[in-house]
Amino acid sequence: MILKERLFTPGPTQLLPSAQLAMAGAAMHHRTPQFRTLYGKVLSDLRIFIGTRNDVVLFTSSGTGAMEAAVSNLTSRGDKVMVISAGKFGERWESLARAYGCQVDVAHAPYGQTVSPLQVKEKLSPEHAVVYMQATESSTGIRHDVESIACMLKGTNTLLVVDAITGLGTTNVKVDDWGIDVIIGGSQKAVMTPPGLAYCAVSDRAWERMDHANNARYYFDLRKERKNAAKGESSYTPSTVLVAGLSAALDYLREQGGGDLALGRDLLIANAEIAAAMTRSAVEALGLRLFSGDAPASALTAIASPDGIDSSNIVKLFRHRFGAVIANGQGEMKGRLFRIAHLGFYDYLDTISVIGALEHVLVEIGLTVKLGAGMRAAQQTFSKFLLEQAVA
Repeated sequence: MILKERLFTPGPTQLLPSAQLAMAGAAMHHRTPQFRTLYGKVLSDLRIFIGTRNDVVLFTSSGTGAMEAAVSNLTSRGDKVMVISAGKFGERWESLARAYGCQVDVAHAPYGQTVSPLQVKEKLSPEHAVVYMQATESSTGIRHDVESIACMLKGTNTLLVVDAITGLGTTNVKVDDWGIDVIIGGSQKAVMTPPGLAYCAVSDRAWERMDHANNARYYFDLRKERKNAAKGESSYTPSTVLVAGLSAALDYLREQGGGDLALGRDLLIANAEIAAAMTRSAVEALGLRLFSGDAPASALTAIASPDGIDSSNIVKLFRHRFGAVIANGQGEMKGRLFRIAHLGFYDYLDTISVIGALEHVLVEIGLTVKLGAGMRAAQQTFSKFLLEQAVA
């Protein structure tokens, strides 16, 4: 059989065809009226996609660039901050904060578990300038309780920064209602475009904090970007191609919502939620163990490798046999789990196909698996979803 490569990783994700076409035709200079119009439209659409009235800034960088901006722009050396950490990306917050001279307190949970609001409450003090966290920890497949932690910080001087790079477009996050001060997204996730753009929405409280924070920043200067964005420009040369692709992707979501981008975003989130639920049902029916069973994310499903099996072999078989790219564990978790993502340009048929491939891979590594058991469980979950929709 021929092999048609498909991405089932939590970033990069499958590219939207209309975004690819837009990028192919995006031969424009970034200091022209044509691009200024496009750039302004993208920033406006991102506000709708995020669900905020706050100003949005866009960087040509990976998501880590916006994470760094959220540290360098909001802190001074010696500031005390809290990091909520339950995986590799929580650990990235720790590293970034320490790189900028912050004193870091960590509310920690083992890989595969979520940090409870009670843990945060026990460690939180008025001295904490910022709390940094993930919405979805994509290294382990868990989601954190952002709403409860945001509620805890209301009425305090502590800012809340949320890395929602895999959370936006897969998880309901009420940015303004909950009081999130900075929320971060990336182009290579649910918005179906290649890596290279990071965006964040910034609250009035956070803009005010920047007047007093004195850590060094240059390229990732949020105030500089905000000033230039008001003119339809970025401070430095942007990736015009990626901006064109992102605009097309946001237009696609608007079309999915019948002209309503917010509705299109909600449909995208619902799509991830049902695909994740189908996958979890299949995993359990096949006798596998969810790595993050207590608080599973909808962006991806992390699956513990069967006893005695290196998950690297499962990842290799997916690619060799089916041309499908899934993700191994990261760092010390490599070989112990594998991850299948459900975000972006990914639908029911993708879900069924990856579950079918999983069944064959499990048979090939020597497990006793009844072919069709996982797919049947997934279909039953989908049928239940359709019934609930009809009743609603």
